[in-house]
Amino acid sequence: MLKRSQINYTVGIAKRVFAELGLRLPPFAYMTPADWLAAGPEYDEIRDCNLGWDVTDFGMDDFAMYGRCLFTLRNGKKNATYPKAYAEKFILDPEGQRAPAHFHRSKREDIINRGSGDIVIDLASATPEGQKDTRPLSIAIDGIRRTIPSQTKVVLKPGESIHLEPGTIHSFWGEKGILIDGVHYTASGEVSSVCDDFNDNFFLNGAPRFPNIAEDAPKDVFLCHEYPKPGA
Repeated sequence: MLKRSQINYTVGIAKRVFAELGLRLPPFAYMTPADWLAAGPEYDEIRDCNLGWDVTDFGMDDFAMYGRCLFTLRNGKKNATYPKAYAEKFILDPEGQRAPAHFHRSKREDIINRGSGDIVIDLASATPEGQKDTRPLSIAIDGIRRTIPSQTKVVLKPGESIHLEPGTIHSFWGEKGILIDGVHYTASGEVSSVCDDFNDNFFLNGAPRFPNIAEDAPKDVFLCHEYPKPGA
């Protein structure tokens, strides 16, 4: 299980790295659990669209290798209440840490290296059944279209971005970057169509998207799927 103390530490590191890279977070990134318990329905878009902090080990109990800490700045649901058709995230990339290989059937996304180190992306085409295929991939790096073999690694330097079409199997991690407590960190960004983390993540190993959490410390923040309802 992912420990709450690890979540707290990682969110603190993310705030530090994002600040050093000039990635400014909105005020709700700094709201405490007490703030959220007092927050009214005017905050419902944040709650309902799962904005904010998101830390997971994908149920794999190896956070150094398989994990993610990110902050969702904006998202929608493509409905009358939340009609936004786009989403944006800042992602903390400790050296070597990654999400398990996965793809999205709906989401179209750009992954952007937001600075300090390299972002390495392992890419593969997918069969209709959602397994790795041998078909070549069509990708675009900063608007320049190219075809690459399936199961190829692409390295993004700071400022570079890659466009991933739905159905592209991918996993990415940082290399080099800002050194904190013996670990190098960089940051990436994601700009995409609406992000539905509950229904549009397909992990090749069947990993769950959200973690089971061991409450070994008080919460510093609520994660994006933990917000209390108004008046709770």
